Amino acid sequence: MRIGLILAEALGGLRRNISMVISVVLVTFVSLTFVGAAILMQGQIGVMRGYWAERAQVAVYMCSEVSESETCIDGAASEEQVAAVRAQLEGEALAPLISSITFDTKEETYAKLVDQLGAEQASVLTPDQAFEVFFVTMKDPGQSQVLAEAFSGQAGVEQVTDQLQYLDPLFSALTVATYIAVGIAVLMLIAATLLIGTTIRLSAYARRKEIGIMRLVGASNRFIQTPFVLEGVFAAFLGSALASAAVVAGMHFGVEGYLRGRVPFITTWVTMQDAVLVVPVLIGIGVVLAALSAGFAIRRWLRT
Repeated sequence: MRIGLILAEALGGLRRNISMVISVVLVTFVSLTFVGAAILMQGQIGVMRGYWAERAQVAVYMCSEVSESETCIDGAASEEQVAAVRAQLEGEALAPLISSITFDTKEETYAKLVDQLGAEQASVLTPDQAFEVFFVTMKDPGQSQVLAEAFSGQAGVEQVTDQLQYLDPLFSALTVATYIAVGIAVLMLIAATLLIGTTIRLSAYARRKEIGIMRLVGASNRFIQTPFVLEGVFAAFLGSALASAAVVAGMHFGVEGYLRGRVPFITTWVTMQDAVLVVPVLIGIGVVLAALSAGFAIRRWLRT
């Protein structure tokens, strides 16, 4: 098989259908950019979830003087109730599940309120009205519900909260955004695949006389089909390369250059290395889809 002749035929076909080729490049570029963004977004969700899962704590709030829970009908938790909770946390049943325990007294809790809200806002409470809190770090954050069940309804305990649950709405919103990006990308990839097939059929029709001559001189179907497949692959490769460049540029200028310094509550981000790893995935998707679509289109046309 003469490589030079095949490449010349493929380039000739690209020149003849330049407008369709540009359309294929643009559609592939847009669709794979969405794919790359979705991959990185899902990676960001995983990074954030892993970071906060290691640091999120389960807070066991003891009753205070202002508590209204049914378990706090006797007012603030007594020293015996606080000691009972500590003993339960350090007992044989829960201790194997716990990594560390921190206890904040009323004064320490009030000081934190002053730091977070300011002295004026925190002045609605007195130090005696603040909570005593056990902050528990679980070895496996997924087992935080065990603590909630262990202290549910226990006298002196107002509530048990898992700090990770406050981030669940954020993770859910980002996941929905990822699904939307994937959905748009799938639709665009379908459009790109159909457009590649249409381009190849038009190119084959424009060269029908040449194909007829090649058949008469005994050229194999593989020899005839290869230039058309290369046309589709080349156009898709250009679109994939542009999408890869867009993803890398978005990471460099958008995430590292802009968002990283302006979204302080997100302390961990996907990195440029993650974006670079996405590049071969995008190129692979584009080239494989183009090869399959172009190969199917030309084989079907040759049978007619």
